[in-house]
Amino acid sequence: MKAKTPIQTNKISFLRYPGGKGKLVSLLSDRLPPIEGKYVEPFVGGGALFLHTQPRSAILADLNENLIELYRGIKNYPHKVWEIFSSFPSGKRAYYKVRGSKVSHKPMYYRAARTLYLNRTCFKGMWRHNAQGDFNVGYGGEDRKWAITHKNLVELSSIFKKATIQKSDFETTLDSCSDKDFIFLDPPYKPGKREMDHTHYINGHFSFEEQKRLAEKLKYLSKNVNVKWMMTNSSHKDIVALYKERFYIKKISKGTGRVLGVFSNNPGEVLISNYRI
Repeated sequence: MKAKTPIQTNKISFLRYPGGKGKLVSLLSDRLPPIEGKYVEPFVGGGALFLHTQPRSAILADLNENLIELYRGIKNYPHKVWEIFSSFPSGKRAYYKVRGSKVSHKPMYYRAARTLYLNRTCFKGMWRHNAQGDFNVGYGGEDRKWAITHKNLVELSSIFKKATIQKSDFETTLDSCSDKDFIFLDPPYKPGKREMDHTHYINGHFSFEEQKRLAEKLKYLSKNVNVKWMMTNSSHKDIVALYKERFYIKKISKGTGRVLGVFSNNPGEVLISNYRI
């Protein structure tokens, strides 16, 4: 299945997401194989590649409950999400009042709208929670709040309806893969780091032990299921060592977003796959 021509929605990022792959979409999409089965993302984040590709069938997953509720809210209630989102007042005081509010009793579309509002107006789009699981990023201003429109949410809803959206561990998501599926993986990491903090996995922790668990699962799938997968990850030597014996690894040039033919050990990002790209 060839990628569709991106619609207007893809010209913006509906989420401000640290570590998102918006700047690498062209590089990644050029290296996609034909997708005959499902498109699967176990760490969906901002979903940049999914939105660009717009596959006919997909599974989008993450362990961040707020993130998954946002996707589901837009998918099922785009008009209500917009109504609530646009009703939140402007300014620093209003931001902290909304951030500090308790919303567990509110409808899902309200919680989705609140998450979108906090994401669009917090400092640099950071996604961080305290030990109690409460969002605790400071105020960042209103400049990016109205970069997304009602029309964008309606378009996103139409795209999301082609996907199953679920809160799940990556291993559970990968267990649902079958022959001819394609998997894109963007696990939480900071380029050049072995241990990762303040990311979007389980309130901010995706350890090297999790990286090893992920590598073992991908090795199993590559051996036992006819799937293709591509992953962006840290170029830390310990992470690269998990894959270098069996898979294809190329360095992503820092700043340019180009894939280099020769791998180097300089801190940064790598592109790993189980097929030649």
